[in-house]
Amino acid sequence: MTKKPVLVIMAAGMGSRYGGLKQIDPVDPYGNKIIDFSIYDAVEAGFEKVVFIIKKAIEKEFKEQIGDRMAKYVQVEYVFQELDKLPEGYSVPEGRVKPWGTAHAILCCKDAVDGPFAVINADDYYGKSAFKSIYDQLVEYSDNEKYQYTMVGYKLYNTLTENGHVARGVCTTDESSHLVDIHERTRIEKHGDIAEFTEDDGATWTELPEETIVSMNMWGFTASVLKEIDARFAAFLDRELPKNPIKCEYFLPFVVDELLKEGKADVTVLKSIDRWYGVTYKEDKETVVNAIKGLKEAGFYPEKLWEEA
Repeated sequence: MTKKPVLVIMAAGMGSRYGGLKQIDPVDPYGNKIIDFSIYDAVEAGFEKVVFIIKKAIEKEFKEQIGDRMAKYVQVEYVFQELDKLPEGYSVPEGRVKPWGTAHAILCCKDAVDGPFAVINADDYYGKSAFKSIYDQLVEYSDNEKYQYTMVGYKLYNTLTENGHVARGVCTTDESSHLVDIHERTRIEKHGDIAEFTEDDGATWTELPEETIVSMNMWGFTASVLKEIDARFAAFLDRELPKNPIKCEYFLPFVVDELLKEGKADVTVLKSIDRWYGVTYKEDKETVVNAIKGLKEAGFYPEKLWEEA
């Protein structure tokens, strides 16, 4: 019997651009955070267990603000993403404080997850339909001659901020809605009505069309991805540490892209029509607060999300 899907939430990032621990910033008058709405939607979709990836340094605050409350509604487990969780023979470069990236975060779950799981960022609002569609996909599909993974894709123009640049995984799909490739664009900006990216610090800009689909780090995997991430980590370190020891990151889309190119995985892209909301910059918070208020008024959420709120 297939194990029930688990929700993995990446919450180790401290939100450097936002300035503070943005995962615990309330977005409604009752003290609920973006993560509350994600977990509410996930439970409604069928998820019964959440694994939080956090840093040891924020454990006390995170449990007080989020984990202890959520444990009343869903099974909760914690794993810790720490810099020294490296393959044997490797050590943290002197002066490095930056985490090793999203693939490393997921690797830290290898003792907590042994079946299908979905992955999200703690500080992103994904919408109800995303959780329902990814849960149903994880229940229905399992690995065959290829790994069967999934991703919720968003229209790029539904994910932009007026307040600065963003990084997005820009996706190409085939006619069967399978992912062909994914390119991390680290600086996308809204210029009037269009979105453009630069790879040379703004010297030149390339327009991205309105139908562009992007990854917001909402993935669905079988447990096989943990083995693949683990097997590829040392090669990543060998390749990238000499070039950028302080800032290189092991990103989840890099691993997925390698598996696609090797013909080892199929990734079904579930296209969401929902608007994505997130707090990349302090100025984004007002937009999120207003959006949540509108969703409550439209009947998507009760006024008080959790019964004790």
